[in-house]
Amino acid sequence: MFPTHLHPGRKPGFTLIELLVVIAIIAILIGLLLPAVQKVREAAANAACKNNIKQLAIACHNFTDQNQSKLPPAIQLNGGVSRNWARGQAFGPNWVVLILPFIEQSALYNSQSSNITSYPANSNTTWQQVGVSPIKLLQCPGDSGHDMPYPINGRDFARGNYACNAGGIHGPGTAWNGTENGGSPTNDLAWAGLPTTLTGGGVMCINWASKINNVRDGTSNTIMINEVRIGAHLSRDDPRGTWALGYPGASVTAGHFSWDCTVPNTNEDNADDCEGCVNNGNDRMGAWTGCPYQQGQARSKHTGGVNAALCDGSVRFVSNNISQSAWWYLNASDDGIPNSPD
Repeated sequence: MFPTHLHPGRKPGFTLIELLVVIAIIAILIGLLLPAVQKVREAAANAACKNNIKQLAIACHNFTDQNQSKLPPAIQLNGGVSRNWARGQAFGPNWVVLILPFIEQSALYNSQSSNITSYPANSNTTWQQVGVSPIKLLQCPGDSGHDMPYPINGRDFARGNYACNAGGIHGPGTAWNGTENGGSPTNDLAWAGLPTTLTGGGVMCINWASKINNVRDGTSNTIMINEVRIGAHLSRDDPRGTWALGYPGASVTAGHFSWDCTVPNTNEDNADDCEGCVNNGNDRMGAWTGCPYQQGQARSKHTGGVNAALCDGSVRFVSNNISQSAWWYLNASDDGIPNSPD
């Protein structure tokens, strides 16, 4: 005779309560695991981004070997071409286009080499066809929007996440224009509480670039390449993060240590001044809607800061908590105050 608490022919099993307890324990374990997985993914994305920016820094150095020690200019702009608007303008090749042969993109460069090299003489914009090609090396895996090109002048320009440092001080004039041809503006409005005699020269600017052995503050104390974020999640017409477009926010940082650009990933509204930008300060993508190209801050999706390559080719992670004055010293190439990112 079977015990009264068992049924003939039925094996003992889990009760409903026991199953619920097991499911709850599994859910807790998954909840504990997900942050760890996310951290691993972030670390992997950050490592890949550092490698990307390192390769770009090496490519810039290799460019100097064939160009009298000069780095590539941020962009080439002939007379009559707007410095502050890009749509409808015959703007020329930017720094990334010029280093394509040094990042294993010789075939892409050679497809338009004659138009790239002849731009200063004839303003031919056929070279812009190279800009429609996505290049993995130019994409930080931590960002999104790489599959959403930026439409301009009848072409869909591919996205990217790296920008040369043009320096410049935003004040009564425009930061972007202030370093053209090697100009060095002064801190006329005492931004960041710094002396009005302080200068803000760039490294790679409009129609000019420093010689690698002539960076006044030292190659190990001056940023050459910063990260930028892609603005496609805000609007397809937001140009930020466009690799062949040599304007602030797209593939250049400029004026990013003065006025309402203060530190990396700043969360102020209206910080970037870029044609077609969308303001979203809460997402650390502040922009002054309707402004032309004048100012573009270093930005990334990495937790806590941005990756940057110094002029000596080394790569550093710069914290969002850096002071505005220290950020100034790192980016201005000729302020006379060497400052290490470490």
